[in-house]
Amino acid sequence: MRLKDRVAIVTGASKGIGSAIAVALASAGAKVVLAARNDAGLRETGRLIGDAERWHAVKTDVASENEVAEMVRQAVERFGAVHILVNNAGIAGPTAPCEDVKLAEWEETMAVNLRGPFLCAKAVLPVMKAQRWGRIINVSSITGKRSLPLRTPYASSKLGLIGFTRTLAAEVGPFEITVNAICPGATKGSRIDSVVKNLAQAEGKSEEEIAARFARDAALGRFVEADDVAGLVVFLSSDAGRNMTGQDFNVSAGLVMY
Repeated sequence: MRLKDRVAIVTGASKGIGSAIAVALASAGAKVVLAARNDAGLRETGRLIGDAERWHAVKTDVASENEVAEMVRQAVERFGAVHILVNNAGIAGPTAPCEDVKLAEWEETMAVNLRGPFLCAKAVLPVMKAQRWGRIINVSSITGKRSLPLRTPYASSKLGLIGFTRTLAAEVGPFEITVNAICPGATKGSRIDSVVKNLAQAEGKSEEEIAARFARDAALGRFVEADDVAGLVVFLSSDAGRNMTGQDFNVSAGLVMY
């Protein structure tokens, strides 16, 4: 599953799952364009990769069409192509009953979690179609496949991303471009810590109780780790995953099985 001579863009690469994905792709041989709004975090991910010739950081707001276009332009200018796009950038959105969610919160969640992957795919597809090869991997969530009360904007955006994945896969298949989604479950790191804290406050329970509930409901009784997601990204990016497209793969320790 080596990725020598492949060029990848990873959005949301400044921390957590995105950083782990970028490091894993680079370790497999790819050159990686790191994109996120947090420039300092991007530099830290680049430090983890090591070889400065193998990565390039572009501060990018994926909700901005102009910034996404510039990201892709720099990728092609620096490395000559784009073979892999990992749409990982995302935000948790508000934790509140539907009637208390502000319109601005809804729209921000959709802008980052759904508009962003659309804009990134739209920008790289001309390059991928011209080379007749590509991998687009969208990081969705198991919350796009099951209910999670108090998280309507997030759940809606992640289910929308699965629909986007399936339809785009059918559209670009003739160009040897695969499109898949990965649906992580509760993943160790700052994101799930924040989610647990907000749910605990909203439900009037302890953070320990909420965290234990996530783990207890999984078949393996534990959280997953960022490297678990990164490993699947490398597989889907490689020739070994060439006949997998339009799928949504759970990495959830058995929290969701459909």
